[in-house]
Amino acid sequence: MVYAVLLPILLFMGIALVPVLQLNRRTLGIRRLVTSVAALHLAISLLVMVVFVFEGRIPQFLELISIGENSSFGLNLYFDGYSSLMLLLVSFVGWIICCFSSQYLDGDEYEGRYYRWTAFTIAAVSLMIVSGNLLMFFVSWVLTSSGLHMLLTHYPERPAATRAAWTKFFISRIGDAALILALVLTFQEYKTFDFPELFAAVQNNFAEGIPVSFNSLIISWLLMLGAVTKSAQFPFHVWLPQTLETPTPVSALMHAGVVNAGGYLIIRTSPMLVYSPGVLGTLAVIGGFTACFAAIVMVTQTSIKKTLAYSTVAQMGFMMLQCGLGAFSLAMLHILAHSLYKAYTFLDCGGVISRRAATVEIFNDTNNKISIGSAMTFSALITVAILAINYSIFSVHITEKPGGVILGTIMLLAFTTWLTQVFQRTSWGGKLISVLFTSFLISSYTLAYCLIETMVQASSVTVQGTGSWLIAILIGLCFGGLLLTYAVTQTGKLSPWLNRFYIHASNGFYMEAWYRRQFKQLS
Repeated sequence: MVYAVLLPILLFMGIALVPVLQLNRRTLGIRRLVTSVAALHLAISLLVMVVFVFEGRIPQFLELISIGENSSFGLNLYFDGYSSLMLLLVSFVGWIICCFSSQYLDGDEYEGRYYRWTAFTIAAVSLMIVSGNLLMFFVSWVLTSSGLHMLLTHYPERPAATRAAWTKFFISRIGDAALILALVLTFQEYKTFDFPELFAAVQNNFAEGIPVSFNSLIISWLLMLGAVTKSAQFPFHVWLPQTLETPTPVSALMHAGVVNAGGYLIIRTSPMLVYSPGVLGTLAVIGGFTACFAAIVMVTQTSIKKTLAYSTVAQMGFMMLQCGLGAFSLAMLHILAHSLYKAYTFLDCGGVISRRAATVEIFNDTNNKISIGSAMTFSALITVAILAINYSIFSVHITEKPGGVILGTIMLLAFTTWLTQVFQRTSWGGKLISVLFTSFLISSYTLAYCLIETMVQASSVTVQGTGSWLIAILIGLCFGGLLLTYAVTQTGKLSPWLNRFYIHASNGFYMEAWYRRQFKQLS
């Protein structure tokens, strides 16, 4: 049944082979064809997931084409809980984007070309998700980057779009170079690229007490570097906020799909990474810093699309933090939730401002205002109570989960901060509604986490001490600084140094300007 996932991928690839001139002449036909294949892709992904669940959620490795002795090279599929969830996500987002594009780009001069590269990109991402070996994964990775580059240059007459596309192109090549070197060392070390054989070899070495070899350690560091560049982690994040001149559906596809590739690479190769000392810990620090850095920059932006872009960088940072702490099932949940939210937000970004203004007007009630100290105390106590009740109901023991204490504390800070704002600005009825809504969110989040953990249980790995007190302190300093910055700005008394800091933050601390100077001649 898993073989069925190849049908829409092949159809998408076939559409991409049609000459652009023919596509632009028959825009209505290509629009209907691509949207229909996207719907078929979604239906097959859902059906295959259902079959996978009813068959016991057992990972499947399927050989398509074998080249060379002992199947050293070939085309294989690897289907497990992680790939089934990601494939369903990509197919759903792809279908929604195709439906939205039918009206958004109606009459566009390059509409046929757009659908061609959209189909190609969805196919490449889907092939990457079900790849059964590292070589096939890398080829799909490069194809995904190529397809996205063509979409980013949909309007070649716009200098900003071209500049952003080439900035991403060069940063992506850094990640590609890291993965190429990782491929060479992988074959040198293990004589295979197949995921099951790689995972088994690494786990057997650990079980037998064989120390991690130098090659294995370098492979893990290179895989991490490739993931960091793909998922817009600091200092490789600048390409994402620059891609604002592309059509809105392209932004939705990029922020809700393609940018997750780095996180998926970490999750997919986690059975190798968990045995390499320092790799996941470093990833956790990078992710935590990226999340806080991007969050600070995000709140200073005046453009709604740029605010959403830095929001994505921050969310990818938090997802990498989860991966670095070994919470891979939680990272998978984060990918799913953020992708669906960000796809909706980009496709409906035109209504965000008006709804925000309406929300502020409705909930801004100064008659029942309480002090910030009281609001923060009540918010913290309520959040702790809700978390404790949900963890007890769903039997979630955070002290036994990888990174559970750190991530639980971050969740506590997040909901406490939000409730503090609400308690200061709303009526007592609004406060009650907010508490009930917080309970609903935490309950839904905990339930979804339990379901996903069950879904991916067969592919889960035991994390071998990914963190240390030093890493916990560094992450604590990052999020503590973020919370302190928020608290200071809420007082309404901005000192001269804070005003200067605000100006620097609104310019992204000039990272984009630095990259722009470096790539100006090349682009």
